[in-house]
Amino acid sequence: MSQLLFITHPEVVIDPAVPVPDWPLSALGRARMERFADALAGREVAAVWSSAERKARDGAEILAGRLGLTPRVDAGLGENDRSATGYIAPPEFWEVVERFFGEPDRSVRGWETARAAQARVVAAVDRVIAASPADGLVLVVSHGGVGRLLMARLQAVEIGREDRPPLQGGGCWIAFDRATRALAQGWRALEDAPS
Repeated sequence: MSQLLFITHPEVVIDPAVPVPDWPLSALGRARMERFADALAGREVAAVWSSAERKARDGAEILAGRLGLTPRVDAGLGENDRSATGYIAPPEFWEVVERFFGEPDRSVRGWETARAAQARVVAAVDRVIAASPADGLVLVVSHGGVGRLLMARLQAVEIGREDRPPLQGGGCWIAFDRATRALAQGWRALEDAPS
């Protein structure tokens, strides 16, 4: 069975003065991703992909470097477009996120709708699968919101009713069969790497 591991980037350097897509992984986030990469060493990995956002690219570069691959980017794997508001500090941010998932056909504060983001993400995952070698594990480093939207599709449930990553700060993964899109593993933390 050829699987795709969808990985949410771990902790980032939050800097309100820097556009959110340009935030890098923090030292903790890098260390967590490096340990995950070590756990995957020796596995047959066919490709490593990420969104175009720096934090996801940082994670993909760590994985690809450890596995001897060149990371590839698909901008469609990016987080929902929140440029209308820019950075919103917690706890307000989490309240807006819940509205985003709770009203999937409505633009919350000018954000891309959850329904449109889900269609974009699913199309990007389909492109990644089509462009990757047929055999081996495909790794995708993206974002928590993207992962929730993808999980809703994989579970065939309405947006907002999907299983959620166990860690709000990121650094989780799921696995599914590339051919059938059947979920093989629900959310796990990076520390619980696949065996």
